[in-house]
Amino acid sequence: MHNWCLEVWGDYACFTRPEMKVERVSYDVITPSAARAIFESILWKPAIRWNITKIEVLNPIKWISVRRNEVGKVMPIPTAKQMTGALGAPMGIFIEDERQQRAGLFLRDVRYRIHGYFDFLSPQQRKNNRSMHPVVWADKYESNDVLRLDETEAKYAAMFERRAKKGQCFHRPYLGCREFACDFRLIKNPDKEPAKTISDTRDLGFMLYDMDFERDEREPIPLFFRAQMDKGVVNTDRRVVEVRG
Repeated sequence: MHNWCLEVWGDYACFTRPEMKVERVSYDVITPSAARAIFESILWKPAIRWNITKIEVLNPIKWISVRRNEVGKVMPIPTAKQMTGALGAPMGIFIEDERQQRAGLFLRDVRYRIHGYFDFLSPQQRKNNRSMHPVVWADKYESNDVLRLDETEAKYAAMFERRAKKGQCFHRPYLGCREFACDFRLIKNPDKEPAKTISDTRDLGFMLYDMDFERDEREPIPLFFRAQMDKGVVNTDRRVVEVRG
């Protein structure tokens, strides 16, 4: 098992608290699930599952209040009748009718170091392994090819390291919301390049850890943990911290 370290940064971030439904309010630091999504944007396969072990906060926690326009409706899936081209209700959303103005309390000028590793899953474990992003397959054969004979842990480790070094990603990584894109770089040897974390030590309260797809695939259960920041470092190793659903 190999541990990797990514340094990520961006101008804005919003890791939305689920208890704040009307106005978006961010957690103080990046959540483990958002950090996992960044690793998955570089490499994700059904055979691997990313785990986040530590988050280091490099920039002071700063806030910004922004009022912005949002669309308050999700694009509906076309009906069978619409797919045939029959005349009827038009597809799509009229933004002028669904526009909402909402305030949000976001983070600004963030920079983190994220430590993580992946588990190499057996074929029986792979059916419940879900990516944080929509998965794009080359063709239907690739999507059905759950077990590949050439799959090894070392192969995927080399793939991730090669892609992270070059700055390659399947999806542009972001900090909580897709409009808050972030940059990243692989820290090859964190011991030789130690992080300069902030000096804050405090209890961050209960924080979203991840979504549990193993219990219910269609309606995953949110998992939470008590986040403690010690001199800018948050321990998120599931083998150590208590995670409850």
